[in-house]
Amino acid sequence: MIVDLHNHTPLCRHATGTPMQYLEKAIELGCKHYGFSDHAPMEFDPNYRMKFDQMQTYEAWIAEAKAAYGSQINVLLGYEIDYLEGYIDDAVLARECDYRIGSVHFLGEWGFDNPEFIGHFHNQEIDLLWERYFGAITAMAKSNLFDIVGHLDLIKIFKFLPKADVRLLAKEALDAIKAADMVVEINTAGFRKPIGEQYPSLDLLEEIASRDIPITFGSDAHAVEHVGFKAKEAMELAKTLGYRKCAIFSNREREMIDF
Repeated sequence: MIVDLHNHTPLCRHATGTPMQYLEKAIELGCKHYGFSDHAPMEFDPNYRMKFDQMQTYEAWIAEAKAAYGSQINVLLGYEIDYLEGYIDDAVLARECDYRIGSVHFLGEWGFDNPEFIGHFHNQEIDLLWERYFGAITAMAKSNLFDIVGHLDLIKIFKFLPKADVRLLAKEALDAIKAADMVVEINTAGFRKPIGEQYPSLDLLEEIASRDIPITFGSDAHAVEHVGFKAKEAMELAKTLGYRKCAIFSNREREMIDF
């Protein structure tokens, strides 16, 4: 990927490798704009995110990495923030950064993408579950707190797919994303999961393209070997949909560049 904006650090407690190692791999692969967007703290699910008192450490790590490698690659600082009603913290929103990724990992208190809790899918009406998920995406977009939509259809991770047309299920969410002038990432982590494809699906990407919603790219790396994973496929897919530019950010100001 020329641009890779969704990547993690060990501070989230479920990633390995240092920021320096990630950047070395990104440079080796020809990446030009590399962003860290580790899981922001919140008073919920603490074992899968940094602590509040680690935000300064995180920012210092990225500043150090930028000082070391900034002449070779554009290093960006972001946060991936869970959209979960009642838990979005002003202490996170107050941090200066280049961009915020808004993601939905929870429906109520259920972390649906965590394999520890996969059994809960069997107790659900799947179409209604997808409706709830896209309802949360809609609310996230309408909050106007975020710049990028993280892994838009993450709910598909374990292949519990709806019978209804996903384009209809997602329509309100996509309209809200467009109205909020947000960017959608093409996230290649899905290739490493049971679903075996990028987030979002081709059907949704076609809807996104039809609305002229801008895109960016992210490998969602939690280990050095994830950096740039399926980059070529992601960019080629975007080009088949008519995209020639993708988003990067600086101080939450968006710029569209060729890829």
